[in-house]
Amino acid sequence: MTKATSAVYAVHFKRRRQGRTDYAKRLALLKSGKPRMVIRKTNRSILVEFCKAGEKGDEVLAAASSKELEKYGFKGKRNTPSAYLAGLLAGRRAAKAGVKEFVADFGLYTASKGSVLFASLKGAVDAGLETGFGQEKIPPEERLSGKPLGVEAQFSEAKQKIMEGKLSS
Repeated sequence: MTKATSAVYAVHFKRRRQGRTDYAKRLALLKSGKPRMVIRKTNRSILVEFCKAGEKGDEVLAAASSKELEKYGFKGKRNTPSAYLAGLLAGRRAAKAGVKEFVADFGLYTASKGSVLFASLKGAVDAGLETGFGQEKIPPEERLSGKPLGVEAQFSEAKQKIMEGKLSS
C-alpha cells in the first residue's frame, strides 16, 4: 500500500460551499443567451436587476430597488405591491436599454406560487418585456395593488408615474 501524496477529495467553489450560488442553475440560465432578471430579497427591500453575462463578469443593464419607490409616492419596502412596482420600474429602464425578452433568475429562493418574486416578474411583463412563465404563479390582482394593506391609492398613483416616466420631487 502506498501513502497518499495529496487530498483525495475535490474542494468545491467557495460560493458553493457557502451555499450562495447554484452553479448548475446559473449555467442553465447563461446558456439561454438572454438577459437575466435577477430578483433578490433583503431584510428591508426588493432588488431587481437586468444582467447580461460577459467575459469579465455580469454587466448590469438596468436596476431598481423598492427603496426608490418613495420618489414616486409609494412608501412600501418589501411587500407584494413594492415588488410589483420595483419590477415595473426596472422593466421600464431595461426596455430603454434595449432588452426585449429575459429569463427570471430567482437564485436560491424557492419559487412558490404567489410570492413577491412573481410579483416582480409580473411588473416587468407589464412594462412591455417578454418571458415565458405560468400565469397561475402570479399573485392575485388585489394583492398586487395593495388592497389588503390599504395602499391602493398610493399604488395606482406610483404606477401611473412610473408608466409616464414622471418623477415626483
